[in-house]
Amino acid sequence: MERTYLQPDTVPKPAGDYSQGMVVKGGNLVVISGQVPWDAEGKLVGPGDFGAQTRQVFDNLRNMLAAAGGSFKDVVKLTIFLKEREDFAIFKDIRAEYLTPPYPPTTLLVVKDLAREEWMLEVEVWAVVGD
Repeated sequence: MERTYLQPDTVPKPAGDYSQGMVVKGGNLVVISGQVPWDAEGKLVGPGDFGAQTRQVFDNLRNMLAAAGGSFKDVVKLTIFLKEREDFAIFKDIRAEYLTPPYPPTTLLVVKDLAREEWMLEVEVWAVVGD
């Protein structure tokens, strides 16, 4: 798989830890729906604890990527849904435990609510795995 990061002079530079765009050649597209802070048995991890919930979400994403033959290095798009804007600083620190720069193109949404009241975040990824 070949990646080319896009940062033309005709668009603003990223305001944070993300890339503006990426062209990917080769590999297989893997789309993973929003992962939530449930463990494999469907039990909520970290009620009211944003850090614990974030780690569970990233563990779920890691397990989904592994099932497709990939890892976080294969992620080409990240979409983050947070209920509280203030939680983003914690999210960034934990994300750095799983993903390394250059970060993939990323969209952050602060939403009024998620499908379950007890969820504090949801994260989806797109990845390209293999050649």
